[in-house]
Amino acid sequence: MNASIPRRTFLQGSSAAVGIGLAASALGAEGKAPPSDTVAMGFVGIGPMGSGHLNGFSARPDVYVAGICDVFQHKVDAAVKRFDGRPMGTTDFRRLLDRKEIDAVVIATPPHWHAIIAVRAAQAGKDFYVEKPMTIYVAESQAIVEAARRYGTVTQVGTQIHAGGNYRRVVEIVRSGILGPINAVRTFLVMNQGRGGIGKPADCPPPPGLDWEMWIGPGPMRPYNPALTRGAGAGHCWFMDYSGGWIPGMAPPIIDLPIWALDLPLPSQVACSGGRFVIDDVGDCPDVQEALFRYPGCVMTWMMDLTNSYGFDSQGKGGRARRLGIYFHGEQATLYADYGTLRIVPEDDPNKTLDLPKPSLPPTPGHHQEWLNCIRSRQQPSCNVFYHHRVNMPICLANLSYAIRRSVQFDPKTETISGDDEAAKLLMPVYREPWTLG
Repeated sequence: MNASIPRRTFLQGSSAAVGIGLAASALGAEGKAPPSDTVAMGFVGIGPMGSGHLNGFSARPDVYVAGICDVFQHKVDAAVKRFDGRPMGTTDFRRLLDRKEIDAVVIATPPHWHAIIAVRAAQAGKDFYVEKPMTIYVAESQAIVEAARRYGTVTQVGTQIHAGGNYRRVVEIVRSGILGPINAVRTFLVMNQGRGGIGKPADCPPPPGLDWEMWIGPGPMRPYNPALTRGAGAGHCWFMDYSGGWIPGMAPPIIDLPIWALDLPLPSQVACSGGRFVIDDVGDCPDVQEALFRYPGCVMTWMMDLTNSYGFDSQGKGGRARRLGIYFHGEQATLYADYGTLRIVPEDDPNKTLDLPKPSLPPTPGHHQEWLNCIRSRQQPSCNVFYHHRVNMPICLANLSYAIRRSVQFDPKTETISGDDEAAKLLMPVYREPWTLG
């Protein structure tokens, strides 16, 4: 498709064919339309991560901020004021999705909301960018993929490191074959939070201006606790009902690398174990959790510890810190990588220098800009929901295995669990009324 055609011109001529119908203009408060090639965007959730996206996208000349949504009224008011009152502001995402002038939305709510908002965004004809984790249940991941396919939605998932130069170099090296056949991949995250975790703030009435009913949404109702609304790292990642814990919280950008480099399909078997053994705080997520994923020709492991931050031999220095990494174990060599470094250790001689492949992946304009470019071209960016489904599903299945305390046999072709009614029931969450996924 010719990317030089103005986006709205393209959409007006093709919306019937691809199942979408986006707006012909994005009007500001004064009724002045931005240029036709500008993407009118709405932002759902402007906490720490959402604010980062708002700052990043709004700084681009090809983006027009047309809508702001958050369950905290004061955050909405401040953001609308920042943009001179032009965006519409609301505490209900449905009102934002109803605005025809909005072309695309960024979804940065707590994870238990992601699937419902993403599916409804697609139904409303909006392209969407959804933060990680994409979902915390298998059926939610499947629903997002189906909605994006049905409505022709251009999507991006918020694993920003996917566009990083080091990740791209690792993919080139692994695919070159110099490591030899790879039969095992090990991934890990460690970050010593201390026994006190996020503390023990008491439940209390919601603060003025917070729509607590809307924050809870489809999740189980519970009293307000200030720890829940601090953002991901110090907040909802510690509560299983609203985030799924730290496997959904941090595994997406880490296991993304081996799934990308080895082009792994969905796993056929997943086993996960762990527990809360040390941390004593208001949260309920496990402080240690390990998972094993079986694929054709190899296995992948995940190790997470919140009370010890030793990073294995490549990051073995002491001191509390977040450390993470990926090991590719090949017949000829092992490659270790994290977000910014890589190291190759040959099997026969650790000091041997291997001939590395030349760069082969096409250059990237950056994670955010790639999505914007694809909105105009109507192509899918590299980290779209169809690709990321293969990253998200193992994580969902790991938490399912953790919940039932045994391994899960999964059919990658039909994406179903057969012969295990208890496990099959947990593929889909039980939403609080009146919320539904469709």
